[in-house]
Amino acid sequence: MRSAFTIFVPSKSQLSQMYNHIRQLFILIGNRIRCIIDFFYPPFRRWFSPQLFRYAACGVSNMGFNLLLFWILYNFVFAEEVVYVAGFIPLTSYVAALLTVFPITLMTGFLLQKYVTFTASQLRGGTQLARYVSVVMLNLLINYFGLHFFVGVIGFWATPSQFIVNVVNAVVSYLCQKHFTFRERESEEGNCHSERSEN
Repeated sequence: MRSAFTIFVPSKSQLSQMYNHIRQLFILIGNRIRCIIDFFYPPFRRWFSPQLFRYAACGVSNMGFNLLLFWILYNFVFAEEVVYVAGFIPLTSYVAALLTVFPITLMTGFLLQKYVTFTASQLRGGTQLARYVSVVMLNLLINYFGLHFFVGVIGFWATPSQFIVNVVNAVVSYLCQKHFTFRERESEEGNCHSERSEN
């Protein structure tokens, strides 16, 4: 007996077209976001390059999104004291919220940096994503060992220690993203009207 239900499997050319349409949409959205950020740039011109200002604006925006999403998940979705994954793995509600938020904000952070801040990089998207994830993992290690050093070894207060580690992480992250993840062949920085050359 034949089923009335059919599964649509796109061809290679259809997948390629869909990918190109999505990429063009990301480029368009990235250009609009860049124009908005650049509108607020002139008062900060003395202290920041346009690229560093965009990097900071995207990072702060993504951090705000992270905190909002975490708050919603922690307070309303995982409101239980313990959440069971697959029915038997217990997680506290804040760990469940963290594990849910992390991959989402990892991708939004990557997309913001790729399509708003570091638009001149000629590296392939998959290479950029792999490098971005490795830099995020490096930041987590710096955070863990930095806090352990300041709080556990030196005996410094936890909150100021976290602030110091965050500053170190911000500098390391910017340098790694600029010179490793989204490495550029030429040193030109795009403005809000520039077109991306895509590979």
